[in-house]
Amino acid sequence: MTKHNVGYRDSSALTRWVRYALYAQIVVAVVSIFSGYLEYQLLSDYQNEVYSSQEQAIADGEANDQRQNIISLIYLAVFIASSVLILRWIHRANYNARQLGADGMVFTPGWSIGYYFIPILTLWKPYQAMKEIWKASKNPLDFTNQSVSGILPLWWTLWVTTNILGQVVFRLTSHADEIQEFMDLNIITQIATLLDIPLALVFLAIVNNITKMQLSHLEDRNAQSHSQQSQVAIKQDI
Repeated sequence: MTKHNVGYRDSSALTRWVRYALYAQIVVAVVSIFSGYLEYQLLSDYQNEVYSSQEQAIADGEANDQRQNIISLIYLAVFIASSVLILRWIHRANYNARQLGADGMVFTPGWSIGYYFIPILTLWKPYQAMKEIWKASKNPLDFTNQSVSGILPLWWTLWVTTNILGQVVFRLTSHADEIQEFMDLNIITQIATLLDIPLALVFLAIVNNITKMQLSHLEDRNAQSHSQQSQVAIKQDI
């Protein structure tokens, strides 16, 4: 390896786990949407007074709540696990871009993930950090003059939108009392969950592209280093 990539850390295993986590997010989102649809139907039956038996209505309501609670716990577990993996991957991608020769990057590996936890700044700083990682991965030696793919603004638009909808859901949950209010809450929740699917797919594309670009530069530099070592060995033999 050259002096620039001597500290490069293999991210193949981490990248693989991030992919698994994103696939898991998609699967859980699909299950959650289906369960949300069943809940909406139940609320609609309540509103239209379909039930002739109060006992059956209560039993179906309790079964719905139990199913929704289980799915919510699974969703939360997948979200936490995938968030940890994704943040580790972003940190590693920033670090490796530097090891490949990207000198002068504005965002450090730590701050590339730290801004996700700072109010207000989280609205744009993480996006800027990801843009820099993309550029530095595309051409480490001239990253400031590189362009970025359209999937980056798409990713950030989806990210901000789902977070805003999450805040709306949180606020409505504490104020919903009437059946119609719960139905409205259900619809907003399902829209937010539905957007999680393209969000996961777009971020998966980002992960794959950045990983591919960094590995390509790593292979080129290793080949160049090997060639230089061979030439030195030949000269010594002569």
